[in-house]
Amino acid sequence: MNPVSGSSLRRHPLWHRMVGRVDLVGLVARLLAPVGALLVAFAISAAVLGIRGESATTAFSQMFEYAALPDSQVDIINRATFYYLAAVAVAFGFRMGLFNIGVDGQYRLATLMAAALGSASFMGWLPGALRIVLMVIVAMVVGAIWAGLAGLLKVTRGVSEVISTIMLNAVAGGLVAFLNTTEQWGIRPEGSNAVSTPLLPEDSWLPNLRLIADSEAGIYAFSLVAVLVGVGYWLLLERTRFGFDLRATGYNPAAAAASGVDAKRMVVLTMVVSGAIAGLVGLPQLLGETHAFTDNVGGVGFTGIAIALLGRSRPVGMALGALLWSFLDRSSLILDLADIPREIVVIMQGSTVLAVVVAYELAARLTKRVQARTVGYQETTERKEQRA
Repeated sequence: MNPVSGSSLRRHPLWHRMVGRVDLVGLVARLLAPVGALLVAFAISAAVLGIRGESATTAFSQMFEYAALPDSQVDIINRATFYYLAAVAVAFGFRMGLFNIGVDGQYRLATLMAAALGSASFMGWLPGALRIVLMVIVAMVVGAIWAGLAGLLKVTRGVSEVISTIMLNAVAGGLVAFLNTTEQWGIRPEGSNAVSTPLLPEDSWLPNLRLIADSEAGIYAFSLVAVLVGVGYWLLLERTRFGFDLRATGYNPAAAAASGVDAKRMVVLTMVVSGAIAGLVGLPQLLGETHAFTDNVGGVGFTGIAIALLGRSRPVGMALGALLWSFLDRSSLILDLADIPREIVVIMQGSTVLAVVVAYELAARLTKRVQARTVGYQETTERKEQRA
């Protein structure tokens, strides 16, 4: 008989095989979850098309062919840029268990303020590069203040951030509608019924990047900022004390408070940072395409919630989710020409989010079950050693 001592259990080959099995099961489950969810979403969409008497193969092939065109590739990346920023803003709150539903209002108000400041006549003396920097700072500050109000209401009056951010969305929408009028900051360009802020000076336009061959369109230069935001998001949450305190408070507020973390302060700071990121959402279009705040700005915030769920609040996962969502948005345009209702894409997007959430939950339960069995085996082995 050659029992394994408790002190050497972790060095035993069997232990390493079991730990490796747990890691492998968890990794495979996390990888298969989104793939399976996508297959389910496509299957549901194919079933809906079949009920209508449409060919799912034809519809999907046309969508992929249209999305593969150079101009479509540019549009997909550009859409993914502001989708990704919205998702990161939402995910920052998710990591602490906070639901910032107000991204839409935060970035609309922030974009309006940035556009109004950048096009103001008294800013004419400022060089274009510095004006862009100032607009970015203003947008982040406005978004941070608007989201911080919800954080303050939560810690001082116990108001749910879900309710307060939704209400603040309505207030922001009203402010934007009031300020973006010809009586206030807006103008009505000749020959147009739309009201917008004055155009930014040309030296405040960010040049688009011609990275896709055979396409005259360019990718937003602000896409590089979105990449930096994703990197900063990961570094802040995973490599700093602030990120550790934030995640700890989200996992177990009581335990975090017992270890000296000021939970109320973390709530406010988390909402402020989330709002600051949200303030950037409208800048890719403002600086790279429209060069003015227009009435059609809005609606991206709720898409960011879906993408944050798709990506499990992870930078790479959200980037892939943003690209997927953009692909579906862009490819839906071809369905109208084929007399196929483009609403099928909405069904696919909703099915994908639901299927991904369910798939990740199943993957988490499977991993926990394997871990429990591993721990049970370890305890059984230790009891046998003690009796030996």
